[in-house]
Amino acid sequence: MNNQQKKWLYFALLSLVWGSSFILMKKALLGVTPIQLGALRMIFTAFFLLLVASPSLKKIKKKHYKYIVYTSLAGTFIPGFLFAFAITTIDSSIVAILNSLTPFNTLILGAMVFGFAFNRTQLFGILIGLVGTLILILKGASLNPNQNYWYALLIIIASVGYAFNANMIKKHLNDLNALSIVTGNFLILLVPAIIVLSFTDFFITFDLKDEILMQSLGYLVILSVVGTGIAKTIYNKLVHISDPIFASSVTYLIPLVAIFWGVLDNERLSLLQIFAGMIILLGVYLVNKKK
Repeated sequence: MNNQQKKWLYFALLSLVWGSSFILMKKALLGVTPIQLGALRMIFTAFFLLLVASPSLKKIKKKHYKYIVYTSLAGTFIPGFLFAFAITTIDSSIVAILNSLTPFNTLILGAMVFGFAFNRTQLFGILIGLVGTLILILKGASLNPNQNYWYALLIIIASVGYAFNANMIKKHLNDLNALSIVTGNFLILLVPAIIVLSFTDFFITFDLKDEILMQSLGYLVILSVVGTGIAKTIYNKLVHISDPIFASSVTYLIPLVAIFWGVLDNERLSLLQIFAGMIILLGVYLVNKKK
């Protein structure tokens, strides 16, 4: 399989996996708090990666660790808690839609901070994608007037973190394989996540007989292993074989998967939102055109 085929395979897999992550977070929050969700997700992912991929840490050189710390904070630690809080107030499908701001932020930060070039067609595609996203947000707000859309700011901040993460990997960690980057990220995050969790009442109230808690932890294990550990490794590979803009544009397809799960979970969806999803797909196509 050549890089072009791998690129689209990784793109499709990430759309499916990350699009399903939002409903998993929503279900997990039935038994844990947002802070506990963020911390436990990092802890479970760290143990999984250290168990199956610890040899990859040997490839990390001294020059890499500064950027491993930066990417762990911007791409995982901060967004992990922001998403957990936002999804307590806004529908999971809407949170996924807001995450579509990531490609726009990736392009802007890549040009202004990291010196990456982009063409007019890519910019046009991102703007079209944002139009589709805006329609989805506005229609979602009208369908769900009781939701607090100030929490949308948390997702916008998280999308900036993701944008820094993608550009930093491409510019400063491009000589390091994807698995080493992700394993290094979670090795660094393991202790801070345990400290954060210890300041909650998780260890005091933990009860193996609590069915809701056990179900939540089950969703968290799936979310951590597949939606974080495996998916982030695939994402870093995608950045390596393509570019940050292409990789981050996966966030334009994630809402379509998230909306599907949201509808199954009785979240409301209109024909206008389906049309907006088609606009987003057009934006993804234009973002990934070479000329």
